Amino acid sequence: MDPVFKALADRNRREMLDRLIAEPGLTLSELIRGLEMARQSASRHVSILEAAGLVATHWSGREKLHYLNPVPLVEITDRWLDKFSEEKAVAMVALKKALEDHEK
Repeated sequence: MDPVFKALADRNRREMLDRLIAEPGLTLSELIRGLEMARQSASRHVSILEAAGLVATHWSGREKLHYLNPVPLVEITDRWLDKFSEEKAVAMVALKKALEDHEK
């Protein structure tokens, strides 16, 4: 999971993933349109996303199309986030508040 967290640590890569959610199958040029980034930097960011398994690519003729692979994100959710579901989180916040009020 370290490569996934590393990939998600950069705001440009998160923006790229957001774009792929909204519009799957973007070329590299489409993926970075409007971002202050050189093509070489963009290729490096995409390589990191691919290494983490977050982006899958497909060649269509001469164009390389990029797609979000949500599986690593689901795995993170299953392992780390679901343990703190809303019901449990609300109960923990209420307990924290009650303990803080009790200490006063």
